[in-house]
Amino acid sequence: MSSLRRAFKSLDPDLVFNYMEEYLEAGFFKLTPFFIAITISLLAIRLTYVFLRSSKPFVDPPERVSTMIVLGSGGHTAEMLSIVNVLNKERFSPRFYVAATTDNMSLQKAQVLEQSLAHEGKGSSEAAQFLQIYRSREVGQSYITSIGTSLIAMMHALWLTLKIRPQVIICNGPGTCIPLCVAAFMFKVAGLRWSSIFYIESIARVRKLSLSGLLLYKLRLTDQFVVQWPQLQRKYPRSQYVGRIM
Repeated sequence: MSSLRRAFKSLDPDLVFNYMEEYLEAGFFKLTPFFIAITISLLAIRLTYVFLRSSKPFVDPPERVSTMIVLGSGGHTAEMLSIVNVLNKERFSPRFYVAATTDNMSLQKAQVLEQSLAHEGKGSSEAAQFLQIYRSREVGQSYITSIGTSLIAMMHALWLTLKIRPQVIICNGPGTCIPLCVAAFMFKVAGLRWSSIFYIESIARVRKLSLSGLLLYKLRLTDQFVVQWPQLQRKYPRSQYVGRIM
């Protein structure tokens, strides 16, 4: 402090400024570990709350919930559309169908389903929207190049989730669901939006989970994790066996 007093007595503005800058920097570095510890503690508390709150029903369930439905190529889409077909269309509305940019067939099938529902008076064209997302990794793509495409897919998933702000996400195994579920979980932790994630493992998975299912199960990103075979439930006890949905 004596050097700082001498600087003030000398009335040298440059010297005073330099000494004040040094003291402020020293104080900042002393407080940095404290702020880091506080941030980590708050994040841990928030994560604990999210994990405990997940899988709990809505306290005041709304009449309608905006629903994101993730489609995948091949059998994933067929199974998902069978699930959508038995949903309460009035309650799960509006519906946002999401598929990879390279998967046009899935969205076409979803459009056909929605048109048939509208024709039967069980839905309307305004109740459904059809969107695409970048695929994290194409079939046969190298793992090195997939790092870049995965980052692009993650950014697109964050933007898409923030745009739709779904209250419910339903998925059943395609890799496209991973960035969307991660984005929804991040928004949960940040307190921006609570999206209940329902994962329904494919009926084709009899003895072990798919890679997407295993990731979501291990990371505890879902609110409800449903399997269609009893031996899977015994192997993964946090899942729920509900019988064959198909």
